[in-house]
Amino acid sequence: MIELGVNIDHVATIRQARGTYEPDPVWAAVEAHLGGADGITIHLREDRRHIQDGDVEKLRDLAQIKLNLEMAATDEMIAIACRIRPQMAMLVPEGRHEVTTEGGLDILAQEARLRQVVARLGETGILSSVFIDAEVAQVEAAARIGARVCEIHTGPYAHAFYHQGRDAESPAVLEELAKIRRAGEAVRQLGMRFNAGHALNYFNVQPVATLAGIRELHIGHAIISRAVFVGLREAVREMKRLLREAQVRAK
Repeated sequence: MIELGVNIDHVATIRQARGTYEPDPVWAAVEAHLGGADGITIHLREDRRHIQDGDVEKLRDLAQIKLNLEMAATDEMIAIACRIRPQMAMLVPEGRHEVTTEGGLDILAQEARLRQVVARLGETGILSSVFIDAEVAQVEAAARIGARVCEIHTGPYAHAFYHQGRDAESPAVLEELAKIRRAGEAVRQLGMRFNAGHALNYFNVQPVATLAGIRELHIGHAIISRAVFVGLREAVREMKRLLREAQVRAK
């Protein structure tokens, strides 16, 4: 059964906008769990624009479901991950001026460095994941560095879906979905776990959720946006329902 990891970064974004103590990301993690989330994702950025170090520590101690720490492959973040020991650490590219992650990690350009990072995380018992574009060459590089999980970047698919009038059968959308499918097949053939995420929402998620062998989707902004109107627990419940429906139809 496909799993849902809920990214709660933007709960912290609201808190940081006022420089106060609420809303609390730990409370958000509990609500997401009660709504059916299988994991919690947070991104500790270099500039600490939303999630703070204390949030990571509290969530590691208090969350009752899997914690996935998104992080750049810097010495600072590696040291934090090895100290806190989340269940999974996902290596992502990071730029100070980006609003959100803009593309996949270029493993090919830094294989030696990333192999060392993955090895160090593995020594502390952390499952290593990499966020990469839907390119077979990047998948193969992920296998060479020892990554256990590949999260395929679904942003280009999501953007095509939106710009094609939310037409799931348009050629542009089908082309992007096929790229994700091919990348996922390569991930599985190389013995890694096939996850996906980025810009997925309540309208575009089901075609991705039907892909063969997909294990987990990470979704944040859409769920937090829906939660403004229906509450976080219900927003997660609605997304989980869509994933289950998609997988039933795919059988």
